[in-house]
Amino acid sequence: MGTLFYGRIALRNRRLPLALWGRSVPRTRADANRCVATWSPLATAFNSPHPREDRYLRPTGLFGKPELSDTSGFTELKNKALFEGGKIVDNVLQSPRTPRLVGLFDKLSDTLCAAADLAEFVRLTHPDHRFRSAAEDTSRGISSYVEELNTHPGLYQALGKMLSNEDKRQMDEETKRVAELFLFDFEQSGIHLDEEKRRLFVELQEAILVIGAQFSQIASMPVQVPLADLPMADKLSGIYPVSDGHVIIESAYLDSNNEKLRELVYLSCLKPVKTQLNTLDMLLSARHQLARLVNFPSFTHRALTGTMAKTPENVMDFLKLTANMLRKPAKKELDILTGLKKHTSKASNTEPIMPWDLHYYSSMAKYQSAKLNSSSISAYFPLGACMEGLNLLFKSLFGISLETQDPAEGELWSPYVQKLGVVHETEGLLGYIYCDFFNREEKLQQDSHFTIRGGRLLEDGSYQLPVVVLVCNFPLPGPSSPSLLTHNMVENLFHEMGHAMHSMLARTQYQHVTGTRCSTDFAEVPSVLMEFFAWDPRVLTAFAKHYKTGQSLPDEVAVRLCQGRSMFGALEMQRQVLYAMIDQVYHGTHPLTGSTTDILAQVQEEYTVIPHAPGTAWQQRFSHLNGYGAKYYSYLWSRAVASRIWHQCFAKNPFSREMGDRYRHTMLAYGGGREPRLLVEDMLEKKLTTSDLVQSLWEDLKASNPFYQ
Repeated sequence: MGTLFYGRIALRNRRLPLALWGRSVPRTRADANRCVATWSPLATAFNSPHPREDRYLRPTGLFGKPELSDTSGFTELKNKALFEGGKIVDNVLQSPRTPRLVGLFDKLSDTLCAAADLAEFVRLTHPDHRFRSAAEDTSRGISSYVEELNTHPGLYQALGKMLSNEDKRQMDEETKRVAELFLFDFEQSGIHLDEEKRRLFVELQEAILVIGAQFSQIASMPVQVPLADLPMADKLSGIYPVSDGHVIIESAYLDSNNEKLRELVYLSCLKPVKTQLNTLDMLLSARHQLARLVNFPSFTHRALTGTMAKTPENVMDFLKLTANMLRKPAKKELDILTGLKKHTSKASNTEPIMPWDLHYYSSMAKYQSAKLNSSSISAYFPLGACMEGLNLLFKSLFGISLETQDPAEGELWSPYVQKLGVVHETEGLLGYIYCDFFNREEKLQQDSHFTIRGGRLLEDGSYQLPVVVLVCNFPLPGPSSPSLLTHNMVENLFHEMGHAMHSMLARTQYQHVTGTRCSTDFAEVPSVLMEFFAWDPRVLTAFAKHYKTGQSLPDEVAVRLCQGRSMFGALEMQRQVLYAMIDQVYHGTHPLTGSTTDILAQVQEEYTVIPHAPGTAWQQRFSHLNGYGAKYYSYLWSRAVASRIWHQCFAKNPFSREMGDRYRHTMLAYGGGREPRLLVEDMLEKKLTTSDLVQSLWEDLKASNPFYQ
């Protein structure tokens, strides 16, 4: 699928007042503790969600769109988008080649995104298969139209002529950047090629979509192993489902205290599957051919154009420097785990730590160090309290409140979904967030942020308010208790809300660059930054309180919990470096120097202390190779940037309104409308070198890791 008229990255109802902590905004943890005395309407809504069946009636339609009160409305939604899109195309072709064209292109993008993004969300999350199927048909229909537009010579020529004439000097920075992004996306789609090459480009692009979808589907499927082939079949059948003489292994059983069982399941899950490995080879080959067709040396060069990193060389320098920085601390962590394994097994010649051991022994060491029970900790994190904590934090940093909304009938796709309005203390309503937080069947299992409607400046001077959905998979409330989150779930919630705030607080002229519609290595910065707040004891004790007693999370417990954040962080970071390096090498120079498994083993041997397990091929289940092709490094890169922002701007006072406003107006407001490096430099008041990024990762590891203090 082309990207030209899609966003660049994956409503008005009565409001119920939320803020019960008085008129002043808390500036410190002590102030915040005094504020949170009783459950607010927001906390109550999430702690005790009483689903009203009348909200699931259909007269209004999903997201307030009347046509979506029934599955047939998706055809109407698609046809309307295609009709309106056609009119805008005609307008573009007939208009003078002036900067006004950029607004028309963005209007076209917005028209198609409004239907396609909504349909894609419904396809992945709606509980009714009829709605999912209808949404998929709509998404496919708009995708076909987008492919036509991406190879439309008239549109390309109109934009090119506009950028080549003198009028472009009259453009503001954002308008010029958006115009250049549109032109670049055209050329990414092969519009400038001759007819034969353009036909080949389209064929390759379609093949990549099909092959990639097939790879991702198989990567996430359970493994079926014949019972007759398993030496511990009796034990496995008590853990996993059994069907037709096969054990259905859904995930590696890494929590088991039985080492042989852990090893067996790990090897079974990752046993090489020739057809899947061939699918990966075809995907990598097709991507390389496509990149070469549009004059890039490799797919990585094509994928990194317009990112913060810019080139594969910069990414590999970053990864190699990070790997070298991690070598000694990772070896130190490995020695600790090896000693624990030896002590636990009471054997004189203990085998080294293997991949199936890492999670088990690192979890054991963390528990022994912190002496914290996960279930007792969860009692302090009812979902409502966590939402109240986010509200407190955002009010402190940005002067905004999360206010519960009363949705219209048929507006929601599940009776447990909550709708929030994001309201600024002086600017008013900024946008809407739909919170689909509870686990259910036929729902996307990955916590995610979806843009349903991007913000943009309208022709009448008003602003189109953004609409997003946050998807999480938290446990449903019990008969006598709210949904209780593990701290990892709290971290995920903060992460996704970071994306949401990027969408809510962006105020761009064009929806094509609003919020998270920016380069991947910048889009993850606001979400990763929010994780730092979730691991700060001052923030946690400001809102975490026991769902039964109302007692706040004790300070000493919060400190011990947060000290465990980066225990064995060097080993975890090494694994992220490995994933990112494999992604870069696979999408780099072709043909590859060996099989994908041989390359994996070689890179793992060179850059990590955990050995590759012979007879395994974990790359066949690494679905990010499809979705994040050549961009998986973004997680580490974004973490380095977020770490520098946290330590320089928020570590001293995580409730600082001064820094919050600066962060909002210097970074979040621009979305992808400015070069991301410039936004970071403005925030930090300095240019970041590759060495700075690596140093930030080390400082973060050292600051929260008791091994290095």
